[in-house]
Amino acid sequence: MATITIHKAKTQLSKLIARAEAGEEIIIARGKEPVARLTPVAKVKERLPAGIVKGKRVPGLLKGKVSLPDSFFFDPLPEEELKLWEGSNDDPLR
Repeated sequence: MATITIHKAKTQLSKLIARAEAGEEIIIARGKEPVARLTPVAKVKERLPAGIVKGKRVPGLLKGKVSLPDSFFFDPLPEEELKLWEGSNDDPLR
């Protein structure tokens, strides 16, 4: 753990961020008084729930959490909505 003055931190911020990304903890001090800590932010993999990796699909992840009735898919559309989908000429939005 390194202690750096505010002035030095302002002039070398990019280097200090690179050191923090590498895992080093850096204390920023006003004179000899520590006032802030520069640490790396957790990576995306570390913040996701256990077993889930960014970019990989998990089959069945929402099973039991989402339900739609069969009528949602199999009942015919109302006439007004059907006309909108078919692009009828009496569409007021056109």
